[in-house]
Amino acid sequence: MKTNVNILWVLTVFFGIVTVGYVSWNLLDPDHGKVEWAGTFMLALSTLLVAFIAFYLDKVHAAQGAELPEDSLDGNIDDGDPEMGFFSPWSWWPIFLAAATALLFLGLAVGFWVCFIGLGLGLVALTGWVYEYYRGLFAR
Repeated sequence: MKTNVNILWVLTVFFGIVTVGYVSWNLLDPDHGKVEWAGTFMLALSTLLVAFIAFYLDKVHAAQGAELPEDSLDGNIDDGDPEMGFFSPWSWWPIFLAAATALLFLGLAVGFWVCFIGLGLGLVALTGWVYEYYRGLFAR
C-alpha cells in the first residue's frame, strides 16, 4: 500500500505541474492571452482528487499498524486472501440487473416513462438474484 501511496503523491505533483504549465501556456499565447477555465478546472480538480486519494490511503496505511501481506517480501499468496463471501459463477441475474440499470438510466435521458420499465425489471432481477438458491437444482 505504501507503494500505491507514493505513486499517487507523484501523480499529484505531476498534475500540479501540468496545471501550472497549462495556465502559463494559455497566458503566454499571443492569440489567446487569457486563462482557459474548463481545462484549468479539470486539471486542478484532477490534482485535488489524486491528492485526496493519496492522503486517505496514507492515513489508512498508518492506522493499520503494519504492512499488508502482499507488501512483504516473504508473504505467500494465501496470506492476503480473506473470505470475501460467496458469489455464483454461473448466475445470469447480475447481467439482467445491469441491463435493467442501463434501461433505468436510459429512461433519464430519453423519457421518464422508460424508468418505470427499468425499475420493474430491476426489481425482478434483484429478487431473482437474491432468491436463486431457493429454487431449482441449487435449492437449500
